[in-house]
Amino acid sequence: MPVYKRRKPRKLHHEPVAVTWARKKAGLTQRALARSVGISEQLVSAIESGWRSATPANLAKIAEVLNCPVVLLERQHVDSQPPPK
Repeated sequence: MPVYKRRKPRKLHHEPVAVTWARKKAGLTQRALARSVGISEQLVSAIESGWRSATPANLAKIAEVLNCPVVLLERQHVDSQPPPK
């Protein structure tokens, strides 16, 4: 029987630390955020730890509940190459 090893997603649509920071700044627990967004508490935990990627729809709902712009929660993509001179 094959053994399944859990791996973090290769590409996240959000910045886990930013979601946690915004939630705490709003004074919400993971449970309260989950109830307000309409997702499970386990999913909120997985999003904040980086084990699951938030869908764009869920990220928009989270931003709305936390009263912050979506761009604050999105993953910032850094180019590996320097800009042309």
